Amino acid sequence: MLDYLLPVSVCVLGHGPNFANFDVRKNHTTQMKPYHILFASALTAASFGCTNTTTPADTAGAETANSVQADDSLQQKLEMYTTVRLTSDLEGLSAKEKQMIPLLIEAADIMNGLFWYEAYEQRDSLLNALGSDAAKRYVQINYGPWDRLNNNEPFIAGVGPKPDGANFYPADMTKEEFEQADLPDKTSQYTFLRRDASGKLVTVPYHVQFQAEVQRAADLLKQAAALAEDAGLKKYLTLRAEALLTDNYQPSDLAWMDMKNNRLDVVIGPIETYEDKLFGYKAAHEAYVLVKDMEWSERLAKYAAFLPELQRGLPVAAPYKKETPGTDSDLNAYDVVYYAGDSNAGSKTIAINLPNDEEVQLKRGTRRLQLKNAMRAKFDKIMVPIAGELIAEDQQQHVTFDAFFANTMFHEVAHGLGIKNTINGKGTVREALKEQASALEEGKADILGLYMITQLHEKGEVEGSLEDYYTTFLAGIFRSVRFGAASAHGKANMVRFNFFRDNGAFERDEQSGRYRVNYVKMREAMNKLSEKILTLQGDGDYAGVGQLLDQQGQISPQLQTDLNRLSKASTPVDIVFEQGVDVLGLKK
Repeated sequence: MLDYLLPVSVCVLGHGPNFANFDVRKNHTTQMKPYHILFASALTAASFGCTNTTTPADTAGAETANSVQADDSLQQKLEMYTTVRLTSDLEGLSAKEKQMIPLLIEAADIMNGLFWYEAYEQRDSLLNALGSDAAKRYVQINYGPWDRLNNNEPFIAGVGPKPDGANFYPADMTKEEFEQADLPDKTSQYTFLRRDASGKLVTVPYHVQFQAEVQRAADLLKQAAALAEDAGLKKYLTLRAEALLTDNYQPSDLAWMDMKNNRLDVVIGPIETYEDKLFGYKAAHEAYVLVKDMEWSERLAKYAAFLPELQRGLPVAAPYKKETPGTDSDLNAYDVVYYAGDSNAGSKTIAINLPNDEEVQLKRGTRRLQLKNAMRAKFDKIMVPIAGELIAEDQQQHVTFDAFFANTMFHEVAHGLGIKNTINGKGTVREALKEQASALEEGKADILGLYMITQLHEKGEVEGSLEDYYTTFLAGIFRSVRFGAASAHGKANMVRFNFFRDNGAFERDEQSGRYRVNYVKMREAMNKLSEKILTLQGDGDYAGVGQLLDQQGQISPQLQTDLNRLSKASTPVDIVFEQGVDVLGLKK
């Protein structure tokens, strides 16, 4: 909620069932080459109905335009990101598959506008008020005036703290008011909370709020489905189009699980709940357009079969591992050729584990998609420099791309381990832990991913040395901690770093300021933290999770000093993309 009011003429997204179609504009080009294309459509503006209004959400106006941070400060923020060109080898695709990609990208692009509305309603009025190109670029990267790599701190003067509920709930709504409201679908992942004319809370389904936009996206998915040569992909695209129009995603999730031989893929719709930090209920819109790496995918296919055995061996009491994970799970490697919406905001995803629907997970498992080209870019541009600065010189050889790929992959696989429903009748883990569920789940996946690698390595199913996986894991903590506490992944990494430190999993050399892994103690700490997280989840211990995150989820002054060394060395924190149809050499 912003801390001042300005009477301005703003272009806002309506709260009713319709708002105008998007007015797609070309990429904004500046003289600053590294950022000349931040996203194909984060620079896309929407033309919405304009009304004169006074609202606490407005940040437009001359005052804002003159009170942004200095350009040199914002330029330093921009330099935390390095630009990556998203391409893929399309030679193996058929002519129809190449025709599908522009349709999928156009549908994905619509998710940008929907996520803008969910994250920050007054996009156009804010961007139009800013005279600084650097400020505009940083707003576009963050989908709003709050810095996602700096705990969502505002980087435009006059903007207050980011609302925990983003734009999913009225800014003046309290938790108590929400809890007391008699609205059966208030906790649905696919409804907004709004006020009616009398000020009473009501719900608005996503497909009603976004009627025109989801209709356009659905039409594009149906056009792509008509071109699809793979039966599974055709069925999924058709059902996903219907899901956008109805908010009933389970049929399309099940169809997505059935796909085995598709060369193309698209993840699209309201998916993750990270943006809702008030309750963690509401899913935000995003999209990925993907091209499968068939060779790498074949190498990964065998690991899903080990899930039941690994579940039984989890280092926790029997009641916390009584569920049986699905074994229909696929492990595949993809090149991602387009990011949009939630996945494109701030730190970028390099692996996907979906669907999130607990019923689908228990029945069928999940699919784990490794985004190999984005992962390679982060390793080369970020992980290698981090290791050179912070890892003991004689252990730097153990920081490898294969280990980084495996750690990331098994993180996603590990989402399928553990427990989805509490053992004491508190409902699902996500329901019991509310807004804290995401951070703890990411922490679980990280630590159980390392557990899986350890177990499979002992079976001879994973190549390389454990020293590679453990050392790369520590370097990966430094990488993800830099995302800040606003990110569920960043918070999870802070907890793990502090827990590992307290349990002797690594030591810091005072003279060099570098870290050395103690491989024996890291394994012990891994098991200990796994047990703690799984117990908290199974108990639905909301207070206990809050205590863990508060006590262990903070960056110590010593760690911050070391992270500052990375900034001084101009080590990027994350990546932005040059992406789209033109980058791929395709025609619309």
